[in-house]
Amino acid sequence: MAKRVQLVLTQDVSKLGKLGDLVDVAPGYARNYLIPKSLATRATPGILKQVERRREQERQRQLELKEQALQQKAALENVGSLKIAKQVGENEAIFGTVTSQDVVDAIQAATSQEVDRRGITIPDIGKLGTYKAEIKLHSEVTAQINFEVVAS
Repeated sequence: MAKRVQLVLTQDVSKLGKLGDLVDVAPGYARNYLIPKSLATRATPGILKQVERRREQERQRQLELKEQALQQKAALENVGSLKIAKQVGENEAIFGTVTSQDVVDAIQAATSQEVDRRGITIPDIGKLGTYKAEIKLHSEVTAQINFEVVAS
């Protein structure tokens, strides 16, 4: 059986790895596919140092993003309860639903902070009352805020 070849990926390759990953592949796969299509380069000591330097920079960037997310979490949780006004029918039932965009607008009005609506998880809301929303700010940081649905 032939010896495996070490390569550093220069692009994401499905089922193999991401940009900058060090992979072991069959020599034919490297010689006939990955290297001619510029998907990978041979792993030399100089390239390995560059890869390590890039990984360290990416790790530092992720730490900074996490710190920013933690600061934003503290600011959001100190706001208290937000109010979202909705039209109300009989038995305090609201018309329509409370969407994540409604929560984003309430946060924007109260704190003037930008929050991505796709990271907000809210329960199904059909009546007036107080509810909790989870906001995913980072892969490791999640904030919880209280909001109250009131009659408009």
